[in-house]
Amino acid sequence: MEQFSGAGDKATLVKITVLRGNNLRGNKAESILNYVRAEFNGIFLGDSQKLDAAVDQGVDYNFTCSFECSDAAHTLDDMAHKPVILTVIEVLPKEKKQKEEKTAVIGQAIVDLLPLLHGQVSFSSTVLLHPTPGSPAEAASQEGSCKVGPSLNVTVYVPEPLLSGVQLSDSNLLKVTVETAYSVPEVWNPVSGSGPPSSYVAALQVPLTAEKEQVLMFSNGLLKLGGESEPMGRPRKWPLGPLLAPGAQFIPGVSIEGEPIEMEDGDLTSIEDRDFRNEAEANKKRVSWDTERRCFLDADGAACLSRRIAESRLWPVEVMRSPQVGATKGGKAGKDKGGEDETQLSFHGVAYVDMAPLLYPGARRVRGAYRLYPFYDSDLLVKAKRNISVLRESIRAPATQGRGRAPSSIGSCKAVPSKMLDGGHKGGKDTKESAKRMYADSRSYIIIEIALEKSLVPKRSPEELAKRVMELIPPRAPLPCRPAGAERAVQEYQAQIASVADQVLEQYQQLFGPAFLPGVKPLDPTNQEQRKTKLLGELNYSGKYFAFKEQIKYSVVRIVREKMLRTEAFSDPEQLQAFLSQLYVFLVDEMHVALNKTLSVDAQETQPRPLVDCAQLIHFAKEAQLNGDYQLAAQYYQEVTESHWFDYGVLYMLTADYQKAEECFHYAVSMEQTHLPSLLMCGILAEMGGRLEEAETFFEGATCVDPANVVAWTLFALAQELLCPEGGLSSSYHLALARLQLLRAEYVSAESSLKEALNDSFQDPDVWALFGHIHHLTGEFGKAQECYERTLDFVTDATDTHPIYLRLGSIYLQKGEFQRAKTTYLRACKSSPSCLTWLGLGIACYRLGELTEAEDALTEANILNNENAEVWGYLSLVCLQTGRRLEAEQSYKYALKLNLQKEAVLREIKALQDRVGFGNPCF
Repeated sequence: MEQFSGAGDKATLVKITVLRGNNLRGNKAESILNYVRAEFNGIFLGDSQKLDAAVDQGVDYNFTCSFECSDAAHTLDDMAHKPVILTVIEVLPKEKKQKEEKTAVIGQAIVDLLPLLHGQVSFSSTVLLHPTPGSPAEAASQEGSCKVGPSLNVTVYVPEPLLSGVQLSDSNLLKVTVETAYSVPEVWNPVSGSGPPSSYVAALQVPLTAEKEQVLMFSNGLLKLGGESEPMGRPRKWPLGPLLAPGAQFIPGVSIEGEPIEMEDGDLTSIEDRDFRNEAEANKKRVSWDTERRCFLDADGAACLSRRIAESRLWPVEVMRSPQVGATKGGKAGKDKGGEDETQLSFHGVAYVDMAPLLYPGARRVRGAYRLYPFYDSDLLVKAKRNISVLRESIRAPATQGRGRAPSSIGSCKAVPSKMLDGGHKGGKDTKESAKRMYADSRSYIIIEIALEKSLVPKRSPEELAKRVMELIPPRAPLPCRPAGAERAVQEYQAQIASVADQVLEQYQQLFGPAFLPGVKPLDPTNQEQRKTKLLGELNYSGKYFAFKEQIKYSVVRIVREKMLRTEAFSDPEQLQAFLSQLYVFLVDEMHVALNKTLSVDAQETQPRPLVDCAQLIHFAKEAQLNGDYQLAAQYYQEVTESHWFDYGVLYMLTADYQKAEECFHYAVSMEQTHLPSLLMCGILAEMGGRLEEAETFFEGATCVDPANVVAWTLFALAQELLCPEGGLSSSYHLALARLQLLRAEYVSAESSLKEALNDSFQDPDVWALFGHIHHLTGEFGKAQECYERTLDFVTDATDTHPIYLRLGSIYLQKGEFQRAKTTYLRACKSSPSCLTWLGLGIACYRLGELTEAEDALTEANILNNENAEVWGYLSLVCLQTGRRLEAEQSYKYALKLNLQKEAVLREIKALQDRVGFGNPCF
């Protein structure tokens, strides 16, 4: 091995110390002479001294080795996905005449350096020593004679953190796991003896920094014939070549855990796919990798990853089956004209992983089953906006040694550009069709997981979101604690008595002057009685006495009602007496009379009336508040809940009074900051008002209130899509706004919004389709035709092509371009057949004189909708042209019965009836 040498001024020394070996076993029964060898990244780091130890006892190595981590060699990315490999080697006794000592590998241990990338400067661990095949340790493990397996005590140390605090905060760790490709084509399994052994490879490309891209190679895929499901909880493998100890290939502490199909992010998640997947994952052939590749991303790399996903949400993962190197006939490597080995890149397929979910705030993982398709350069450009095959480029590059080399299994393969080769069919159209059928017939798919240690788009904490919602809608101040029930009724009665007393005193002073003056002698009883009589007379004459009595009567009735409406009888005589005594204070002479006269009627009137709905309850509260009766208003408001405000807001939404609706939803949130429906409606109305950041806050707050709510996440995701990465309005927003304006017949505003959308998405067919709809609705059919034709010329279809075909075909019919109309309606019938598409095709064929085709199309239209008067009208025309009297008359009668509105068609039918002499029952 090459001796490691440090590099660079920026290098940081990483020290690995093997302290002790435990429970070692060798070939000798009593003792074992052994040493430890350390390697990292394909580089030899050193050997410990040879030590003799008793079997199953410990041995103190105290062996230290090191390497330098730098940008030039042994990078942070190397440390992310490559462990330190420790091999324990036994020195065997020399035999007679033996010149050199013999050795045997006892086992290998793996030291994961990931803690150093998390900011630690040192860590200690006890790592398992995995036995090599045929070693004494393996035999002891199989026999069960060794209760505790062999292990090594290891410490790792760096003099300073590899990353500063800022770098640690801004960096990220990307983990890509290629699990298993299921239902692989039958031809992936070569017939025994018919060819060389194969290597199964998957690859994709990711950015590590703003300038550096890394191709992730997953080689050594294992072909399995099926018959049982892959176990869940199986360990993940290091992305290394074969190790001497098979157990050392697994990453400690991480495993592959399954999840329900409906929770996956991939392609095959529908109910219809589940039976197929269950069958494929249990019984069909598959290729298993189960390999995880970690990538260290610096701040620029993480930003570049986000930008790339925003530019193209679909990321290609290429796969292939390739014969291994050096397995040609006669044991000789074949040479091409250039002197290089040539092995075809065969079964070149690709899966497109939708990475867009990783741009959702807080999202850190996508995992699912992704369909495998034959690899075509044109598809790669359209779907992923890339023009380079990473497998093809890796194979073309010469095999190199050390870091960054292509896998040895494909190092000297040479790609055949732009061709799909399937182990015997070479080149041309037949090859591509064969490949397409191969993947379509087998329905192959591959399970891939892509995870991040930190989310690309940070999610605000629930506390921060709650604070922002509180800033937008401050919580409603709690209503003052007020007495309730009978106590409140008593207080209201006392207040009424005080009010009446003040008014009586005011009347007294108007009649007799000040009632109480300092130093004035009290009136004698006779004068007092005279004044009382006069005062009562004046009160009766003015009607105030009756008003006062009515005012107090309401409070007395309320007291009686509150105190008497009990759910159980008095069980304690003292309680009953206390109640009667308290009631007696209020029921004075005049009040007894008033109460007896009015209790039967007025008591019913004072019962709270059942409210029709929350709107009425809120209406009463507002009315009382406007009338100055704040106490009654508070009483009503106490009965209004956040649900009432929400329902009231929905009522305003139905009447399109969005301003008042928003006020209601804000009231609801002010009462209960976690009221989910109101948070969502606040977000929707904020978005309608163009306040996108405010809408995003409400939606994100809703996802924190109920993390499992699909509606909240969907609205939040839509809000994210409507914003550009820079925070401005995206083309998706302008397009959605244009659709809304089009529905409102705001054609000028819609056109303005579409022009904004064109700034970012000039090649979006949906934008041009909406331009066409605007021109069509405003009668500018020439411009509409240009926009529709441009829409249909794009490689990708618009979201809804049905109205495009119908309107464009109609324009062609109006202009007399019947052949173009026929072609357009034919495309419509293939993509989305309906009565109108078949009718349009029938009309075009009729105008071209193709009566048989016209009748067939009109019959299809009639099957889909037998109440379309125009269909019956054209069927009558066809029958008139072909001399079928009875059918012509029946079709004509149905057209009239269904009230055919097309005057031109009616005139044409009557003219033709006059010419042929039949078809009209009135003849």
